[in-house]
Amino acid sequence: MRSDRALPLDGGRHERPGLEQLLEQVARGDRPAFEQVYDLVSGPVYGLALRVLRDPAQAEEIAQEVLVEVWRSAARFDAARGSAMSWVMTIAHHRAVDRVRAAQAATDRETRVARLEVHRPYDDVAEAVETSMEGERLRRCLGSLTELQRESVTYAYYGGYSYREVSELLRVPLATVKTRMRDGLIRMRDCLGVGR
Repeated sequence: MRSDRALPLDGGRHERPGLEQLLEQVARGDRPAFEQVYDLVSGPVYGLALRVLRDPAQAEEIAQEVLVEVWRSAARFDAARGSAMSWVMTIAHHRAVDRVRAAQAATDRETRVARLEVHRPYDDVAEAVETSMEGERLRRCLGSLTELQRESVTYAYYGGYSYREVSELLRVPLATVKTRMRDGLIRMRDCLGVGR
């Protein structure tokens, strides 16, 4: 079991070194000094993180991250700029606030995505009627074409055949199929009112 007391200083009086002195020792890689730093700051760091985050699990994570950062960056502590406890608590505050901001940014992203995914309400019946009416108009316009035009357009656009394949299926020259299809599409466009 380790003692929480440092070696006697000043003529036999037992004093714990201050946090500033402990950080100097930690900066040199002194593990026992870091254990003392841990004992001194872990409670306040966790308390501050808990006040900011309001989630004990996340506060524990932040406290652990802060203590790792203190171990790694103890050499950056400058006593001329403030107390050691202020330095540690500033690190803890920054980490906790960064976690809150990251969580808020994630929530904002999810909200934006959810808004994009929401489908506008529509009337199923109205849509079905409109689709049916469009289908009827299409059938009527197809009916107004000549037989060769109708067959060419139907094979090409509904069957997915190329001009050459349509020509072979109908046993008609390729140039004739292209001409009939062009004429048929112009008539379909005019019948359906496209481009007006």
